[in-house]
Amino acid sequence: MEHRLLVVSDLPACPRPLAAQVALALQGGPFALVLRDKHLRWDERVALAAALQPHLDAAGGLLIVSNPEGPVAAAHLSSRFPMPDPRPGIVGRSVHAGEPIDPGLDYCTYSPVWPSDSKPGYGPAIGPAALREACAASPIPVYALGGVDGPDRARAARAAGAAGVAVMGAVMRAHDPERAVRRIRDALA
Repeated sequence: MEHRLLVVSDLPACPRPLAAQVALALQGGPFALVLRDKHLRWDERVALAAALQPHLDAAGGLLIVSNPEGPVAAAHLSSRFPMPDPRPGIVGRSVHAGEPIDPGLDYCTYSPVWPSDSKPGYGPAIGPAALREACAASPIPVYALGGVDGPDRARAARAAGAAGVAVMGAVMRAHDPERAVRRIRDALA
């Protein structure tokens, strides 16, 4: 996957409608958006994906749908969600510390690297040294997830060998999502 930044959607945390938050964030540079918001019905997520797609296309971003219930171009699967049939062109999976990494995937998120405001109490956080071990052993690109709240942790994840980072709160809760994306993207360069 060409993007080093995955932004995970969090509709309830946004200070504005999700499409507006994503459009502003994309002004900071392209990224892959993982449309998570699993609390929505599938038809609601399909409609939201359709509203987001033009913004992502115009900015050179990528739409990845979490746990899809129908055909999608790119999917991000939770740890136990079955592989969709037919297989999307890009497939990633959430992997938690200590779990095996499937070499048949295109990428994975590996978590929790740091304590997370989005999932407080989830962990324990593994830290950059354990991330480095996971990245070195992984047959696929690894994206650090959990507590990546700005450029310092994005740089630390890249230094540990991560292909990139996945963030939620740092962009979804931001009142200036363009600046948040720009700072993290610059740190990943």
